[in-house]
Amino acid sequence: MRAIWKGAVSFGLVSIGVKVYSATEEKDIRFHQVHREDGGRIRYKRTCSVCGEEVTYDDIAKGYDIGGGEMVILTDEDFADLPLSTSHAIDVLEFVPAEQVDPILYNKAYFLEPEGTATKPYVLLRDALSDSERVAIVKVALRQREQLATLRVREGVLLLNTMLWPDEIRRPDFGFLDEDLKVRPPELAMASSLIDSMAGEFKPDAFTDDYRAALQEVIDAKVEGREVVQPEEEEAAPAAAVDLMAALKASVERARAARGEAPSGGGAEPTPISSARSAKKTAAKKAPAKKTTAKKAEPAKKTAAKKTAAKKTPAKKTAAKKKTA
Repeated sequence: MRAIWKGAVSFGLVSIGVKVYSATEEKDIRFHQVHREDGGRIRYKRTCSVCGEEVTYDDIAKGYDIGGGEMVILTDEDFADLPLSTSHAIDVLEFVPAEQVDPILYNKAYFLEPEGTATKPYVLLRDALSDSERVAIVKVALRQREQLATLRVREGVLLLNTMLWPDEIRRPDFGFLDEDLKVRPPELAMASSLIDSMAGEFKPDAFTDDYRAALQEVIDAKVEGREVVQPEEEEAAPAAAVDLMAALKASVERARAARGEAPSGGGAEPTPISSARSAKKTAAKKAPAKKTTAKKAEPAKKTAAKKTAAKKTPAKKTAAKKKTA
Protein backbone atom coordinates (compact mmCIF):
# COMPACT_ATOMS: atom_id res chain seq x y z
CA MET A 1 0.00 0.00 0.00
CA ARG A 2 1.07 3.57 -0.63
CA ALA A 3 0.44 6.34 1.90
CA ILE A 4 -1.79 9.09 0.53
CA TRP A 5 -1.38 11.54 3.42
CA LYS A 6 0.91 12.25 6.36
CA GLY A 7 0.04 14.16 9.49
CA ALA A 8 -0.60 13.74 13.19
CA VAL A 9 -3.47 12.74 15.45
CA SER A 10 -3.92 15.55 17.98
CA PHE A 11 -5.17 13.92 21.19
CA GLY A 12 -5.21 16.55 23.95
CA LEU A 13 -1.57 17.56 24.39
CA VAL A 14 -0.39 14.35 22.71
CA SER A 15 0.57 14.38 19.03
CA ILE A 16 0.84 11.06 17.19
CA GLY A 17 2.50 11.05 13.78
CA VAL A 18 0.64 8.84 11.31
CA LYS A 19 0.52 7.81 7.68
CA VAL A 20 -2.88 7.40 6.01
CA TYR A 21 -3.70 4.57 3.58
CA SER A 22 -6.89 3.78 1.68
CA ALA A 23 -8.55 0.90 3.52
CA THR A 24 -10.74 -0.22 0.63
CA GLU A 25 -10.42 -0.83 -3.09
CA GLU A 26 -13.04 -1.40 -5.75
CA LYS A 27 -12.90 -4.73 -7.56
CA ASP A 28 -14.93 -3.65 -10.58
CA ILE A 29 -13.69 -4.92 -13.93
CA ARG A 30 -12.67 -1.84 -15.87
CA PHE A 31 -12.99 -1.41 -19.62
CA HIS A 32 -11.54 0.97 -22.18
CA GLN A 33 -13.68 2.63 -24.82
CA VAL A 34 -12.52 1.30 -28.18
CA HIS A 35 -13.44 1.54 -31.86
CA ARG A 36 -15.73 -1.40 -32.65
CA GLU A 37 -14.19 -1.90 -36.11
CA ASP A 38 -10.48 -2.18 -35.23
CA GLY A 39 -10.25 -2.07 -31.40
CA GLY A 40 -8.40 1.25 -31.36
CA ARG A 41 -8.54 3.21 -28.07
CA ILE A 42 -10.82 6.25 -28.02
CA ARG A 43 -8.95 9.33 -26.85
CA TYR A 44 -10.44 12.53 -25.46
CA LYS A 45 -8.60 15.81 -25.80
CA ARG A 46 -8.83 18.65 -23.29
CA THR A 47 -9.65 21.63 -25.45
CA CYS A 48 -10.62 25.20 -24.59
CA SER A 49 -14.13 26.17 -25.63
CA VAL A 50 -12.97 29.75 -26.37
CA CYS A 51 -9.75 29.40 -28.40
CA GLY A 52 -10.10 25.75 -29.36
CA GLU A 53 -6.53 24.89 -28.32
CA GLU A 54 -5.57 21.68 -26.53
CA VAL A 55 -4.75 22.39 -22.87
CA THR A 56 -2.22 20.57 -20.66
CA TYR A 57 -2.85 19.78 -16.99
CA ASP A 58 -0.44 22.53 -15.94
CA ASP A 59 -2.65 25.14 -17.59
CA ILE A 60 -5.89 23.94 -16.01
CA ALA A 61 -7.36 25.91 -13.09
CA LYS A 62 -10.63 25.64 -11.18
CA GLY A 63 -13.51 27.92 -12.14
CA TYR A 64 -16.69 28.77 -10.21
CA ASP A 65 -19.68 29.74 -12.35
CA ILE A 66 -21.43 32.77 -10.86
CA GLY A 67 -24.04 32.89 -13.62
CA GLY A 68 -24.51 35.20 -16.59
CA GLY A 69 -21.54 33.65 -18.38
CA GLU A 70 -19.08 34.90 -15.77
CA MET A 71 -16.50 32.65 -14.14
CA VAL A 72 -14.31 33.16 -11.09
CA ILE A 73 -10.95 31.42 -11.53
CA LEU A 74 -9.18 29.92 -8.50
CA THR A 75 -5.55 28.78 -8.58
CA ASP A 76 -3.59 26.42 -6.35
CA GLU A 77 -2.28 29.46 -4.49
CA ASP A 78 -5.82 30.51 -3.60
CA PHE A 79 -6.50 27.12 -2.02
CA ALA A 80 -3.15 27.09 -0.22
CA ASP A 81 -4.01 30.37 1.56
CA LEU A 82 -7.26 29.00 3.04
CA PRO A 83 -7.17 28.84 6.87
CA LEU A 84 -7.42 25.05 7.32
CA SER A 85 -6.45 24.37 10.92
CA THR A 86 -6.52 20.64 10.20
CA SER A 87 -4.32 20.76 7.10
CA HIS A 88 -1.74 18.47 8.69
CA ALA A 89 -3.59 17.16 11.72
CA ILE A 90 -6.42 14.90 12.76
CA ASP A 91 -8.01 16.84 15.61
CA VAL A 92 -9.96 14.76 18.13
CA LEU A 93 -13.06 16.74 19.14
CA GLU A 94 -14.95 14.30 21.39
CA PHE A 95 -15.68 10.64 22.11
CA VAL A 96 -19.20 9.29 21.53
CA PRO A 97 -20.96 5.88 21.55
CA ALA A 98 -20.63 4.26 18.13
CA GLU A 99 -24.39 3.60 17.87
CA GLN A 100 -25.06 7.34 17.93
CA VAL A 101 -23.37 7.76 14.53
CA ASP A 102 -25.87 7.08 11.74
CA PRO A 103 -24.20 4.77 9.14
CA ILE A 104 -25.58 6.95 6.32
CA LEU A 105 -22.96 9.54 7.29
CA TYR A 106 -20.00 7.25 6.57
CA ASN A 107 -18.11 7.95 3.35
CA LYS A 108 -14.61 6.44 2.93
CA ALA A 109 -12.31 4.41 5.18
CA TYR A 110 -8.55 4.82 5.79
CA PHE A 111 -5.98 2.92 7.85
CA LEU A 112 -3.63 4.88 10.09
CA GLU A 113 -0.07 3.65 10.62
CA PRO A 114 2.21 5.11 13.30
CA GLU A 115 5.21 6.97 11.91
CA GLY A 116 8.68 6.97 13.45
CA THR A 117 8.67 7.08 17.25
CA ALA A 118 4.88 7.48 17.47
CA THR A 119 4.22 3.75 17.95
CA LYS A 120 3.83 3.84 21.74
CA PRO A 121 1.36 6.77 21.92
CA TYR A 122 -0.45 5.22 18.92
CA VAL A 123 -0.92 1.93 20.80
CA LEU A 124 -1.94 3.86 23.92
CA LEU A 125 -4.70 5.70 22.05
CA ARG A 126 -5.78 2.47 20.33
CA ASP A 127 -6.12 0.52 23.59
CA ALA A 128 -7.83 3.39 25.43
CA LEU A 129 -10.29 3.78 22.56
CA SER A 130 -11.08 0.05 22.63
CA ASP A 131 -11.63 0.05 26.40
CA SER A 132 -13.96 3.07 26.22
CA GLU A 133 -16.22 1.34 23.65
CA ARG A 134 -16.57 4.70 21.94
CA VAL A 135 -15.44 6.30 18.70
CA ALA A 136 -13.55 9.56 18.38
CA ILE A 137 -15.14 12.38 16.39
CA VAL A 138 -12.38 14.18 14.50
CA LYS A 139 -11.79 16.79 11.83
CA VAL A 140 -9.30 16.22 9.05
CA ALA A 141 -8.40 17.95 5.78
CA LEU A 142 -7.89 15.54 2.89
CA ARG A 143 -7.41 16.70 -0.69
CA GLN A 144 -7.90 20.35 0.26
CA ARG A 145 -11.24 19.70 1.90
CA GLU A 146 -11.99 19.68 5.61
CA GLN A 147 -14.07 16.68 6.60
CA LEU A 148 -15.75 15.28 9.65
CA ALA A 149 -14.65 11.75 10.51
CA THR A 150 -14.65 9.03 13.14
CA LEU A 151 -11.67 7.22 14.58
CA ARG A 152 -12.13 3.64 15.80
CA VAL A 153 -10.20 0.40 16.15
CA ARG A 154 -10.33 -2.44 13.63
CA GLU A 155 -8.08 -5.50 13.80
CA GLY A 156 -5.56 -3.69 16.00
CA VAL A 157 -5.32 -0.65 13.70
CA LEU A 158 -6.84 2.82 13.99
CA LEU A 159 -9.42 3.27 11.24
CA LEU A 160 -10.44 6.69 10.00
CA ASN A 161 -13.95 6.91 8.50
CA THR A 162 -14.63 10.20 6.74
CA MET A 163 -18.23 11.35 6.97
CA LEU A 164 -20.64 13.53 5.07
CA TRP A 165 -21.76 16.75 6.69
CA PRO A 166 -25.34 16.67 8.02
CA ASP A 167 -26.56 19.13 5.36
CA GLU A 168 -25.34 16.73 2.66
CA ILE A 169 -27.89 14.08 3.65
CA ARG A 170 -31.14 14.31 1.70
CA ARG A 171 -34.48 14.01 3.44
CA PRO A 172 -36.97 11.48 2.03
CA ASP A 173 -40.07 13.14 0.62
CA PHE A 174 -42.46 10.41 -0.51
CA GLY A 175 -46.23 10.49 -0.73
CA PHE A 176 -46.85 7.26 1.21
CA LEU A 177 -45.36 8.83 4.36
CA ASP A 178 -48.46 11.02 4.64
CA GLU A 179 -50.89 8.12 4.18
CA ASP A 180 -52.62 6.55 7.16
CA LEU A 181 -51.74 2.91 6.51
CA LYS A 182 -52.71 0.37 9.16
CA VAL A 183 -50.88 -2.94 9.60
CA ARG A 184 -52.96 -5.72 11.16
CA PRO A 185 -51.41 -7.48 14.21
CA PRO A 186 -51.50 -10.94 12.52
CA GLU A 187 -49.57 -9.54 9.55
CA LEU A 188 -46.99 -7.96 11.84
CA ALA A 189 -46.66 -11.21 13.81
CA MET A 190 -46.15 -13.21 10.62
CA ALA A 191 -43.57 -10.70 9.33
CA SER A 192 -41.71 -10.98 12.65
CA SER A 193 -41.81 -14.77 12.31
CA LEU A 194 -40.28 -14.47 8.84
CA ILE A 195 -37.48 -12.28 10.23
CA ASP A 196 -36.82 -14.82 13.00
CA SER A 197 -36.70 -17.68 10.50
CA MET A 198 -34.11 -15.80 8.40
CA ALA A 199 -32.01 -14.53 11.34
CA GLY A 200 -28.29 -15.25 11.36
CA GLU A 201 -24.80 -13.93 12.06
CA PHE A 202 -23.35 -11.59 9.42
CA LYS A 203 -20.29 -13.16 7.81
CA PRO A 204 -19.08 -10.97 4.91
CA ASP A 205 -16.93 -13.76 3.42
CA ALA A 206 -20.08 -15.81 2.79
CA PHE A 207 -21.19 -13.37 0.07
CA THR A 208 -19.61 -13.07 -3.36
CA ASP A 209 -19.99 -10.85 -6.40
CA ASP A 210 -21.57 -13.37 -8.79
CA TYR A 211 -21.93 -10.83 -11.60
CA ARG A 212 -18.21 -9.97 -11.54
CA ALA A 213 -17.27 -13.67 -11.51
CA ALA A 214 -19.54 -14.36 -14.50
CA LEU A 215 -18.14 -11.35 -16.37
CA GLN A 216 -14.57 -12.51 -15.71
CA GLU A 217 -15.53 -15.94 -17.04
CA VAL A 218 -16.76 -14.32 -20.26
CA ILE A 219 -13.49 -12.38 -20.60
CA ASP A 220 -11.37 -15.49 -19.94
CA ALA A 221 -13.37 -17.46 -22.50
CA LYS A 222 -12.83 -14.71 -25.07
CA VAL A 223 -9.08 -14.73 -24.42
CA GLU A 224 -8.84 -18.54 -24.67
CA GLY A 225 -11.16 -18.74 -27.68
CA ARG A 226 -13.56 -21.19 -26.05
CA GLU A 227 -17.33 -21.25 -25.73
CA VAL A 228 -18.84 -19.48 -22.74
CA VAL A 229 -20.83 -21.80 -20.47
CA GLN A 230 -24.04 -20.09 -19.50
CA PRO A 231 -24.73 -20.19 -15.74
CA GLU A 232 -27.98 -21.70 -14.53
CA GLU A 233 -30.82 -19.22 -14.37
CA GLU A 234 -31.98 -18.41 -10.89
CA GLU A 235 -35.65 -18.74 -9.99
CA ALA A 236 -37.45 -15.54 -10.85
CA ALA A 237 -38.73 -13.52 -7.94
CA PRO A 238 -42.48 -13.89 -7.49
CA ALA A 239 -44.74 -11.03 -8.49
CA ALA A 240 -46.33 -8.85 -5.87
CA ALA A 241 -48.73 -10.97 -3.87
CA VAL A 242 -52.38 -10.04 -3.59
CA ASP A 243 -52.80 -11.97 -0.33
CA LEU A 244 -50.12 -10.60 2.01
CA MET A 245 -50.69 -13.21 4.72
CA ALA A 246 -50.39 -16.09 2.21
CA ALA A 247 -47.15 -14.60 0.88
CA LEU A 248 -45.73 -14.22 4.39
CA LYS A 249 -46.68 -17.79 5.35
CA ALA A 250 -45.15 -19.18 2.15
CA SER A 251 -41.99 -17.15 2.78
CA VAL A 252 -41.67 -18.49 6.33
CA GLU A 253 -42.05 -22.09 5.11
CA ARG A 254 -39.47 -21.55 2.38
CA ALA A 255 -37.00 -19.99 4.85
CA ARG A 256 -37.48 -22.92 7.25
CA ALA A 257 -36.97 -25.42 4.44
CA ALA A 258 -33.75 -23.63 3.42
CA ARG A 259 -32.48 -24.07 6.97
CA GLY A 260 -33.42 -27.74 6.97
CA GLU A 261 -36.19 -27.24 9.52
CA ALA A 262 -39.50 -29.10 9.39
CA PRO A 263 -42.34 -27.00 7.94
CA SER A 264 -44.90 -25.81 10.46
CA GLY A 265 -47.65 -27.64 8.56
CA GLY A 266 -46.38 -31.06 9.71
CA GLY A 267 -43.94 -32.22 7.04
CA ALA A 268 -45.58 -30.74 3.96
CA GLU A 269 -43.48 -29.27 1.20
CA PRO A 270 -42.93 -25.49 1.40
CA THR A 271 -45.60 -23.73 -0.59
CA PRO A 272 -44.68 -21.08 -3.19
CA ILE A 273 -46.56 -17.82 -3.03
CA SER A 274 -48.61 -18.54 -6.15
CA SER A 275 -49.56 -22.01 -4.90
CA ALA A 276 -50.54 -20.61 -1.53
CA ARG A 277 -53.01 -18.23 -3.15
CA SER A 278 -54.33 -20.93 -5.48
CA ALA A 279 -54.74 -23.43 -2.67
CA LYS A 280 -56.61 -20.92 -0.58
CA LYS A 281 -58.96 -20.01 -3.41
CA THR A 282 -59.53 -23.66 -4.36
CA ALA A 283 -60.31 -24.62 -0.78
CA ALA A 284 -62.75 -21.74 -0.50
CA LYS A 285 -64.55 -22.88 -3.65
CA LYS A 286 -64.66 -26.59 -2.76
CA ALA A 287 -66.04 -26.19 0.76
CA PRO A 288 -69.47 -24.79 -0.15
CA ALA A 289 -69.66 -27.05 -3.23
CA LYS A 290 -69.74 -30.18 -1.06
CA LYS A 291 -72.60 -28.84 1.08
CA THR A 292 -74.65 -27.91 -1.96
CA THR A 293 -74.15 -31.36 -3.48
CA ALA A 294 -75.15 -33.01 -0.24
CA LYS A 295 -78.30 -30.95 0.04
CA LYS A 296 -79.26 -31.50 -3.57
CA ALA A 297 -78.68 -35.23 -3.36
CA GLU A 298 -81.49 -35.82 -0.88
CA PRO A 299 -84.27 -34.17 -2.93
CA ALA A 300 -82.96 -35.96 -5.97
CA LYS A 301 -83.32 -39.35 -4.24
CA LYS A 302 -86.85 -38.50 -3.04
CA THR A 303 -87.90 -37.38 -6.52
CA ALA A 304 -86.55 -40.60 -8.02
CA ALA A 305 -88.40 -42.64 -5.37
CA LYS A 306 -91.70 -40.89 -6.15
CA LYS A 307 -91.27 -41.50 -9.88
CA THR A 308 -90.52 -45.15 -9.28
CA ALA A 309 -93.57 -45.47 -7.02
CA ALA A 310 -95.74 -43.76 -9.62
CA LYS A 311 -94.60 -46.21 -12.28
CA LYS A 312 -95.21 -49.23 -10.07
CA THR A 313 -98.80 -48.23 -9.05
CA PRO A 314 -100.38 -48.36 -12.56
CA ALA A 315 -98.69 -51.64 -13.19
CA LYS A 316 -100.35 -53.24 -10.14
CA LYS A 317 -103.80 -51.88 -11.14
CA THR A 318 -103.47 -53.29 -14.65
CA ALA A 319 -102.62 -56.72 -13.32
CA ALA A 320 -105.67 -56.66 -11.02
CA LYS A 321 -108.02 -55.85 -13.94
CA LYS A 322 -106.71 -58.76 -15.99
CA LYS A 323 -107.38 -61.25 -13.17
CA THR A 324 -110.93 -59.94 -12.74
CA ALA A 325 -111.63 -60.31 -16.40
